Amino acid sequence: MKKFSWRGLSITIFIVVTAFFLAPLAIPNLPSWWAKHKLKLGLDLQGGMQILLEVDSSGLSAEDARNAVEQNTKIIRERIDRFGVAEPSIQKLGESRIMVQLPGVRDYEAAENLIKKTAMLEFKVVAQPTEAQQVLEKIDSSITANLVKFPALAAIDKMDKEILGTLEEDAEAAEDAEEEEPLISDTKGVFASLIRQGEYDLQVQYEDVELMQDLLADSLFQTLVPAGWQVSLERPETRGSREDRKIHVLSSAVELSGSDLAKAKVEYGSATSSDPRIANKPYISIEMKREGARKFERVTADNVGKRLAIVLDSEVYSAPNIQERIAGGRAQITGSFTTSEATELSIVLNTGNLIAPIKPVSTSIIGASLGIDSIKSGTKAGLIGLALVMIFVVIYYKLSGLFTDLTLIFNIGFIIAMLTAFGGTLTLPGIAGIILTIGMAVDANVLIFERIREELDTGKTPRSALDSGYARAAITIWDSNLTTLIAAAVLFQFGTGPVRGFAVTLAIGIIGSMFCALVFMRSIFEAYLSSPDKKTISI
Repeated sequence: MKKFSWRGLSITIFIVVTAFFLAPLAIPNLPSWWAKHKLKLGLDLQGGMQILLEVDSSGLSAEDARNAVEQNTKIIRERIDRFGVAEPSIQKLGESRIMVQLPGVRDYEAAENLIKKTAMLEFKVVAQPTEAQQVLEKIDSSITANLVKFPALAAIDKMDKEILGTLEEDAEAAEDAEEEEPLISDTKGVFASLIRQGEYDLQVQYEDVELMQDLLADSLFQTLVPAGWQVSLERPETRGSREDRKIHVLSSAVELSGSDLAKAKVEYGSATSSDPRIANKPYISIEMKREGARKFERVTADNVGKRLAIVLDSEVYSAPNIQERIAGGRAQITGSFTTSEATELSIVLNTGNLIAPIKPVSTSIIGASLGIDSIKSGTKAGLIGLALVMIFVVIYYKLSGLFTDLTLIFNIGFIIAMLTAFGGTLTLPGIAGIILTIGMAVDANVLIFERIREELDTGKTPRSALDSGYARAAITIWDSNLTTLIAAAVLFQFGTGPVRGFAVTLAIGIIGSMFCALVFMRSIFEAYLSSPDKKTISI
């Protein structure tokens, strides 16, 4: 009965596992459970986008400012993971910057919006019409008194006066103009002229939306808003469309916030729904935590007949009427969402608010053509390096060199297979790691072959020389490869994206080369020398 061989079993497992994870790269139409194991390519190989972000921690305490970058990094990572980007690289740069690399992403705008959205969710009561008019009139009079501090409005005011001066020459024309442009107040200033009464709500014309957005974000403007109130624009019905925007006066008191939210998910309204906001459309269903549900019930009970605005990052998403007290802590965020927009919003709500606001410093789009060029260059360099090494060992070590070439091919296949198996990503530095591994793998075989040669020179038989050569070379191989493996571990632990990619492929290559040299190659030699007529080794 043939003795069981652990070495033979390990080689069989090595070959089977390598072949299993390499197959999807070469064989089309495999079953889905098998085909999903594909090698992922990094940003430099498949294209994508890179965003450099700046964290604004000016409004935080010293302790919170120190943690802001780390906490924001964690939240961004969770958002990107839910977004479905494979192997993103998210790392801290300096004291206040975050570098985000998203390989393979194609919807650049959605990805950037997802990352930079602060996700400050708030529920606020909408002012009654008379209250809203009073607030806007006070703001209007305050701006009129300080018009010199608002250059953009001053320019509009000057233009309006010139137009009115012309219209006054024709009373009929002036009358027509008043009918066509109803204002929020009979006594108007330049701010009031930006706001018009729509069918149900106050609105800002599309041409004035950008100016109004700048005003609402202006710190000086904020000081002119009466205490206890805030002014916010509503989200447009359709992103990118040229349409007027609703404007709301809200109580500044936050009735509920994102911290009261338990979860948010995308749902689809029935085509037969009587609510046109959700009929056959995606919307966000939100569920409050226990304490949040109690707050929500109290707020709806105290404000029956009023409107409750759902505000995200100072933008009103919807402002439904409160018909009755609502128990259970469930609500909906509606709007003309696309499926991707609804999914994006649910992600940011579920991952929570960013600790501090962030702003993009730079955004780079890396095209797929660059990735193809990089793959071609890296592949060419790897093949040339592999060919030169293989030719050298065959010339210098003859048949033993041919055995080395065989194990070298298996070693490279093992590296790619393990990157695929563990969900790793191949990058240009990773290709450099593979090329370096080729040289290190041959180095281990060189040590073994030279030891065997020394044993043969003393007159030992090939089999005895083989055993002694491996016994003496193994210690040196273990020492040299373990020290390199430690260096790879340090690079992975403290390095950034490209360095870590290099470290991963280097570590896998070291493990593979040690197995090939000490186990696979020895089995090939023993099989070769198993025949009684083999009296020499071609080495």
